[in-house]
Amino acid sequence: MRKAFTLIELLVVIAIIAILAAILFPVFAQAKVSAKKAAAISNQKQIGLALIMYTTDYDDTYPRNDGCVLNSSLNPKLNDGVLRCGGTAGFAHRMNHFSWQKWVMPYIKNVDILEHQLRQKDSVQWNTNGQIVGGFVLNSAVTGSLDTYNRAPTFPRQFRNSWLGGTTTATPPSTMVLLEFPASGVPILPGGSVDSQGVGVTVTVYPPAIREFWRYKLMKGTVTDCVNGTSGTEPDPSKIAAGGIIAGLADGSARFISAGQFLAQTPPKIEYLGVTGGPSAGWTYQDDCRYITAGNLGFVQPDTSINYPLWGLGQ
Repeated sequence: MRKAFTLIELLVVIAIIAILAAILFPVFAQAKVSAKKAAAISNQKQIGLALIMYTTDYDDTYPRNDGCVLNSSLNPKLNDGVLRCGGTAGFAHRMNHFSWQKWVMPYIKNVDILEHQLRQKDSVQWNTNGQIVGGFVLNSAVTGSLDTYNRAPTFPRQFRNSWLGGTTTATPPSTMVLLEFPASGVPILPGGSVDSQGVGVTVTVYPPAIREFWRYKLMKGTVTDCVNGTSGTEPDPSKIAAGGIIAGLADGSARFISAGQFLAQTPPKIEYLGVTGGPSAGWTYQDDCRYITAGNLGFVQPDTSINYPLWGLGQ
């Protein structure tokens, strides 16, 4: 007589398979995230070393020029002989901090390295401006930046000089020069100038090293939570898939920093700006709860003597 599985036996086997799947699928997902995080750290390190190589070729100075070079787009589809440096044509051939990746391309020669495996590249920016938005960003408060292309001599904030001087010699090795910026609409982390000192052609820029500003870029919570000061204590996987960010330091190293550690290494507003209050306290342009879509910030004079090495402060 031929033996067969009973219904009970089949149900038991199915239940065991379901239990194993429930246990293993999250493990597989976490392993995938870990693998992508490792690849992103490697990419960040290669970008950081390329940035150092650039400075050795340019008198120890971080890149900050502003110009236009025909057919210089990172997206080869936009190198069709049509100059694209503003207006309806887009910015695919602009050479400035918004396309900072072009400065390191001669040293890495691989566009894929510039992307972050755990973040989604902005397809509109890529197809319109040839810019890689949604991955690693340049901390322009450390490098400084220019907005001089096609500008009148009196145009404000054309020269945005880093408070550190914009050289590798003057920048402490542990200072964060590159990082991933959650929910960013731009490929840079803008610096902030002190508007009360006057908005001139040349300004000094400082980093947005404000714990309240970063809390809702990393942690769970909506803009309403940010305004009300609620939530914001647990990493948000929709903003940071691995529970933290990858930072590239001035010495060419790269490391993962958990959200909690990152906030602990970032000064609260009362220490940095010397103010307390709501999200707009201390700010003259932007606030704690707004996601950056512009190339400059504005706040009151920060205290750069406080000891927060990740931000180059107190060194």
